[in-house]
Amino acid sequence: MQASPQRQAKIDRLRNHTFELVIIGGGITGAGVALDAASRGLDVLLIERNDFASGTSSKSTKLIHGGLRYLKNLEIGLVREVGQERAIVHDLAPHLVRPEKMLLPLVEGGSLGKMSTSMALWVYDFLADVEGDDKRVMLSKEETKEREPLLRDDILKGGGFYAEYRTDDARLTIENVKTAEKHGATALNYVEAVDFGYNAEEKIDAVVCRDRFSGEEITVRTEHVISSAGPWVDDLRKIDKSMNAKRLFLSKGVHIVVARERLPLKNAVYFDVPDGRMLFAIPRLRSTYIGTTDTPYEGDPNKIPTYLEDVQYLLEGVNGIFPTVNLTVADVESSWAGVRPLIFEEGKSAGEMSRKDEIFESDSGLLSIAGGKLTGYRKMAERVVDRLGKQLRAGGEDLAKNTTKDITLSGGPFKNYADVLAYEKEIAQQLEEASLSPDRAAYLVANYGKQTPEIIEAATKRSEGTDVGRLAAAEAAWCIERELALYPIDWVERRSGRLYFDMPSIAPILDDVLAVFAEAYQYDEEDLNRERERVLEAIRWVSEFEPAPSSVATPEQ
Repeated sequence: MQASPQRQAKIDRLRNHTFELVIIGGGITGAGVALDAASRGLDVLLIERNDFASGTSSKSTKLIHGGLRYLKNLEIGLVREVGQERAIVHDLAPHLVRPEKMLLPLVEGGSLGKMSTSMALWVYDFLADVEGDDKRVMLSKEETKEREPLLRDDILKGGGFYAEYRTDDARLTIENVKTAEKHGATALNYVEAVDFGYNAEEKIDAVVCRDRFSGEEITVRTEHVISSAGPWVDDLRKIDKSMNAKRLFLSKGVHIVVARERLPLKNAVYFDVPDGRMLFAIPRLRSTYIGTTDTPYEGDPNKIPTYLEDVQYLLEGVNGIFPTVNLTVADVESSWAGVRPLIFEEGKSAGEMSRKDEIFESDSGLLSIAGGKLTGYRKMAERVVDRLGKQLRAGGEDLAKNTTKDITLSGGPFKNYADVLAYEKEIAQQLEEASLSPDRAAYLVANYGKQTPEIIEAATKRSEGTDVGRLAAAEAAWCIERELALYPIDWVERRSGRLYFDMPSIAPILDDVLAVFAEAYQYDEEDLNRERERVLEAIRWVSEFEPAPSSVATPEQ
């Protein structure tokens, strides 16, 4: 395997350039920080030890939401901020951040009554400045049942109907990375920070990196460092010898995916389960996904398993509120498990700990940001770059103000969501005229927005293979060139989302996609077989479930 000229040029820049800022961690927070800092004029490097969004930022519930349940913990400031951020992030990328009406059924014995729910949703709307048709509506039992016929009838009392937004967290991360690069940032995946270098004043002036593609070690000179490494934030603080009483607590969340025909919901539903928690069931193209659990996690954050008990817990919850569907483990096509890096609070359970972010600053100048929610990534980035501004001012430099509220993400612009839906029809027509599959239009626009015609044009130039194979090959080639996809699994899992939401589509196009990567990175037969096996192993990992060891916490404990 050989690096592409594009990647090699970036590696050469790491060797020979001094950056103003190195950001460690290429999840949604790091991507947001890179865009924020680069758009303010800083010379930025973003590095990620695996692929972008390969950690927590591809394992969330994939909602840009205000955190209704955090009202219970009286986290008013958090709910207000992320509630308002929903609309901002939607405006920045309406093809990626899509309106999703949420149905909240009220049931006998549930944690929410009609009056308390009505008040909570009113406060939720007020804090988030919700207007017009998106304001909450309280429903009778009959109206709730009409909106979702699958709901259990004997315990249903009514419902609430309110506005949220659905996204693809990995795609949102990648579009932030690409937009940061348009503003001058340098971004590299599969580059790991393994140590720091210090000057005579014991301030960080270098990051020792390992290129995990080539194995080469590179010392990158820098003036400042921000760690947005999620579950690995404490690992970097330990390397810097700056750990203190503040530490992370990892909470595991599991989601499962079934075919939409097995759980054909008309709306996204947020519902009670007997243990007092609440679960989501959310339709998405051909699938419906269900989540999430909230249990302590002490294992390896690089490889988080979905246990049989996790799956059974979620299935029992779904079958309890939608009794006619009778889902079983055999219906689960895929799953994902991630960890939330929360700020530890003594005496609180995982579900009770705050989702608020926090910034740590060490004597060496290392800034670390942890906690927070997907929805609040833009404000988190703004806060930590503003904090960096204090370091810059101490050195006699000024920092421009944040402008990311007005920076459209790549894939746009769209005027609004109606414009997105109209564009999907245009793309369906283009696909049909190109003798490709018009039913892929919604998927392509959701992933790539107005970048889609480039993929269609490339597919028309491919003469071999099936329609779906040519389109997938063109898509993979485009992601190699434009989105830093280094391995086939990068495309199967995070660029396309097929590993989670369209598992049956992988087998028919896998050879086409492997051939594209083989050509781009000059695979020999051993390379090709290894990368094929990595994809097949990933499929097994998300679709086959073993019982948890007796020492591991599971949802039912």
